[in-house]
Amino acid sequence: MPRGSIERSCRDWVRAAPAMEGVQVLQAWFAGAAYDRHRHDFYAIGLTECGVQAFGYRGTTHFSTPGEVLVIHPDEAHDGFAGTEQGFGYRIVYVEPARVAEAARAIAGRPCALPFVRQAVLRSPRLARAIRGAFEAERAPFAAESVAYSLAQALVEEAGEPLVPARLDPVAVRRARDLLDAAVGRIVRSTELEAASGLSRFELARQFRAALGTSPYRYSLMRRLESARGRLGRRPVAELALEAGFADQAHFTRLFKGAFGVTPGRYAAMSRKAA
Repeated sequence: MPRGSIERSCRDWVRAAPAMEGVQVLQAWFAGAAYDRHRHDFYAIGLTECGVQAFGYRGTTHFSTPGEVLVIHPDEAHDGFAGTEQGFGYRIVYVEPARVAEAARAIAGRPCALPFVRQAVLRSPRLARAIRGAFEAERAPFAAESVAYSLAQALVEEAGEPLVPARLDPVAVRRARDLLDAAVGRIVRSTELEAASGLSRFELARQFRAALGTSPYRYSLMRRLESARGRLGRRPVAELALEAGFADQAHFTRLFKGAFGVTPGRYAAMSRKAA
């Protein structure tokens, strides 16, 4: 079906809870086009509840029907739209790769690469249980850790391959990540990351991607965008753009849509509709 424009739909809604300990849950319903092509730096693990959910991912259009699970890996471009005129509803859990890496290390007993599930859509009772569990869990750090571990364990099992050992300096990667987490209002220079981690920018880029599934730049960009997204609807977009270290509102809007698939205004409108 034609994807059209999400801006034309008045029935779409999104309900997202604040992220906690690297885990965020979101529930949504869309009548037609859902998200334009975009990519983010976390795992997206969703459960289709009604209708047919369609999305372009890794060069193919995939379709997910009620009860099926979709798995989108970090930093992979994708979009989303209804596969039929009836629209679709789904639940999805976003998990930081760092949480998955920690759990995978505990499972394997050593640092290892992130698990990769080759099927974008699958029937997986264990992943479905983990997704439902994420929505039933309390809003507490300990509960979030349990959700992250359950999802990571299911990902490892569905990947069906041994976890590959990785040569990493976890302390160096964590120091770089801590610096980027704290600098949500500005662009961090490579020299700062080198000083914080003790690694060259190229070695840090390799290790950062192996541990977190994305580059230091993309990680920094997403933290700044997420910081601004949490305040949408309460502050003018132009102010949020400048506070997050972007040159102007147009630059912020372009990057926001590239990360989340919708404009800041549309995201705020759908959030209000869900509330």
